[in-house]
Amino acid sequence: MEKLFGLSHLFMTVFLYCFANFMVVPAITDVTMSALCPGKDECSLAIYLTGAQQAIIGLGSLVVMPLVGNLSDKYGRKVMLTVPMTFGILPLVILAYSRTKYFFYTYYVLKTVIAMVTEGSVQFLAFAYVADNVPESRRVSVFGIMSGIASASFVFGNFSTRFLSTSATFQVAASMAAVSLVYMRVFLPESMMKNSVCAKNTENTRLLEKAPTKKWQLFKNLPSVDDTICLLRTSSTFSKAAAVAFFVTVADVGLYASLNYYLKAQFHFNKDEFADLMIIAGIAGSISQLIIMPILTPLLGEEKMLSIGLLFSCAHMVLYGVAWAPWVCSYLNTHSNFNEFCY
Repeated sequence: MEKLFGLSHLFMTVFLYCFANFMVVPAITDVTMSALCPGKDECSLAIYLTGAQQAIIGLGSLVVMPLVGNLSDKYGRKVMLTVPMTFGILPLVILAYSRTKYFFYTYYVLKTVIAMVTEGSVQFLAFAYVADNVPESRRVSVFGIMSGIASASFVFGNFSTRFLSTSATFQVAASMAAVSLVYMRVFLPESMMKNSVCAKNTENTRLLEKAPTKKWQLFKNLPSVDDTICLLRTSSTFSKAAAVAFFVTVADVGLYASLNYYLKAQFHFNKDEFADLMIIAGIAGSISQLIIMPILTPLLGEEKMLSIGLLFSCAHMVLYGVAWAPWVCSYLNTHSNFNEFCY
């Protein structure tokens, strides 16, 4: 019962944090275009900067994420959750104050640096918290529930954006991010990982906790690049899973980094129309992760569910590629009902 009570607070923490960050997703395209190319619907600089930002964040996360995970093993999940949740508030505060050109560049630089630590760290620390407190046979179902909660926050966050101005969107998002941090610090109990027998028995065999050669206590348990490469070479399962995650993430980031700018240029979408599309996608994701995944996973197993997920992900990419193909737009232009959408 104590573990379930702790997980309920974890779920609420994830919901509030994701709600705050997802609120700004529909608005950030308009803010970027307005700051970099005011009065225009097409802006190559915005696409280049977004792509460069994603690349820098990805490379930085490759180095920082193992460090964050290693430190969470030593100091606890709750302590390490505090770091990304605290720093993640700062970029939102900047755009909540002003969205002019120079404030946007300040946001861009700060967001890039902070995202190396915060991008995805809250989610994976939350998964680690679940793994510490839930038996192995139930973990996948709980992971699915947590992903569904994140999808639900995506829906509610985008739905809220529909009724707020751009300035109010960032102000509310910054406030909700602060609320999520306070809630986590007050209500979330520390993970049980420090008291687990497994943690004690494997303490001396962890690949990412080799004996240090330097004297500074700060770097005592920090993993090196060699440690990470060693882990990839030692565990074939981990290396294959990492390869799958890498290629799926590259595809997703490549799609979403340019999709909104394409919709802006081709169909003159704005914040509200971006939110409408995201709400539809979020509802579908919430249904699949909160209802379908917990039911099918115990029946089919993790490997088959992963294969099904990858299949639908590929189908999703193919459908997007067909939907935005020039010949599709040309076909739609032959029908009067679609003339207003294709240019």
